[in-house]
Amino acid sequence: MMDMMKMMGKVKEVQEKMKLAQEELANIVIESESGAGLVTAKINGKKELLDLKIDASLYRKEDQELQKDLIIAAINKGMKEVDIKSKEHLQNATQGIIPNIPGMDLSNMF
Repeated sequence: MMDMMKMMGKVKEVQEKMKLAQEELANIVIESESGAGLVTAKINGKKELLDLKIDASLYRKEDQELQKDLIIAAINKGMKEVDIKSKEHLQNATQGIIPNIPGMDLSNMF
């Protein structure tokens, strides 16, 4: 019975730490670029686009397709980086609480 109570306490502790860690995701900011810096995107850990900078050299009408491609590339690159950083952050928040059980992949929890 004591083990069950202990386990329930751990579950509550994990829930609290995960909630706090998820709130902290807004503080993780990734800046990614494409086109050798012609387009830069800032994205936070909650996957919110915070800023988008486009070099003035891309403002010509004939560069619209290139501009679109570079914007998409910068945002997609940033989203991938945010996924990695967010996962690391959430795993670190629960380190020592969730046991490392061989063969049990908890990566999809984060």
